[in-house]
Amino acid sequence: MIPFIDKVTNPKALQNAIDRFKERKIILPTFEQQRNPELIPDKIKQQLNNIGLWEINPLNLFRITWKNEPKEKGGLFGNVNHIELPKSLTGVNARIILLIGKWFPTGAHKVGAAYGCLAPKITTGEFDPTYHKAVWPSTGNYCRGGAFDSKLMGTESVAILPEEMSKERFEWLKNEIGSEVIATPGCESNVKEIYDKCWEIKETRKDCIIFNQFDEFGNAAWHYNTTGKAIEEVYNLVKTEKSNLAAYISATGSAGTIAAGDYLRSIAPHVKIVASEALQCPTLLMNGFGGHRIEGIGDKHVPWVHNVKNTDVVTAIDDEDCLRIFRLFNEKEGTSYLKSMRIDEEIIANLNLLGISGIGNLISAIKTAKYFELTKDDIVFSIATDSAEMYQSRIDELNKEKGSYTTIKAAKDFEKCILGSTIDYLKELNYYDKKAIHNLKYFTWVEQQGKDVEDLNQLWFDKQIWNKQFNQVNRWDELINEFNDRTGLLKDMW
Repeated sequence: MIPFIDKVTNPKALQNAIDRFKERKIILPTFEQQRNPELIPDKIKQQLNNIGLWEINPLNLFRITWKNEPKEKGGLFGNVNHIELPKSLTGVNARIILLIGKWFPTGAHKVGAAYGCLAPKITTGEFDPTYHKAVWPSTGNYCRGGAFDSKLMGTESVAILPEEMSKERFEWLKNEIGSEVIATPGCESNVKEIYDKCWEIKETRKDCIIFNQFDEFGNAAWHYNTTGKAIEEVYNLVKTEKSNLAAYISATGSAGTIAAGDYLRSIAPHVKIVASEALQCPTLLMNGFGGHRIEGIGDKHVPWVHNVKNTDVVTAIDDEDCLRIFRLFNEKEGTSYLKSMRIDEEIIANLNLLGISGIGNLISAIKTAKYFELTKDDIVFSIATDSAEMYQSRIDELNKEKGSYTTIKAAKDFEKCILGSTIDYLKELNYYDKKAIHNLKYFTWVEQQGKDVEDLNQLWFDKQIWNKQFNQVNRWDELINEFNDRTGLLKDMW
């Protein structure tokens, strides 16, 4: 049976963690506080006034929220960070809204997914920060988020990511966090090579615990409870009497972010949940394979924590379109052209809030709006996991490869890659399409990763298993409160 994290398993390791946290003045936020930062104690908020967003300070654990004030230092909390893109840019009638990940510590929401994996194991004694190292296998932002969380939680980290990822990621992990960094062969879609390295570590390094985002339900549970409810909050803020929560778009990646769709279905049963992937590696669309350049959406397998039964549509996005739009949004000639097309200057100024995967999600949202013939009353939500700040080296590389960006290139890219988006490479899934995708899990998780086929079947046939996994956070908050009580740090603040 698929396990739950709901009780203390190692009292000695738990006590070691309590002593470490007390010594280093580390307080764990609850998941409820990450959803609703107004619940954070005032004395913690007062201290945050003088702390930078990326600063290595344990109090920044309280900034793992969609509601950070968009400031580099000293910001507190407000509404969920989001951007609505107008028809003049998207070319469709539907309202497209993206949640913005830039204003998390590390510049991406993956610090939340990593927290959802690490915090429950610390508070149950499954992870001893005085002995264990946290291993974060990833194609990018998750290992950065995990390494950051580890540093704030008083333990060491090991980051594993493909060698072809952007150099900004490697430099930050080594220079700012001091994490051990392991570069595996290949690019974004070379996930198996990451798994192989994890097996090697399991067999040779007893002090390491693997936090594999692809099979850690803490990843999906964090998004279900935090990202899903953040979207609901934005929807209630922007909706009219005629509005309809029509669709939610998420790159498949680790299948953490797409779990927000499971929550949205609980409040809007009609909502379409759309999985987006790269056309160059169309795993869900056509059992395909290959390499691609949409950083942050690793593939060539189906994550264990992906509730495929709750996915309605698969779209595949050409990575060339993503990179062309990335230049359009971030080169001076591109933004000048968009201004000439009478797109609002405030919108143009904020397009750098979309990283490459966020642009992929935008294209998927446009495809979805066209396929379902959505109207101005329909609202489509998606995620900008990170911002262009994470990919400045890609701009330099593209200039060397393709030459300087020009107004003519901007016109072509806007017309072809955005306004010209079509409904090709989109598939609406029936029951057996979904089961076929679910069955692909067997080859990765049973044959390669040693999971039980009975557990695989439980994920498909047990109607309660997903809700039970997603709703563990209620118990985790109880464990966090008990943990904080034992460190005594919150009591000492009063």
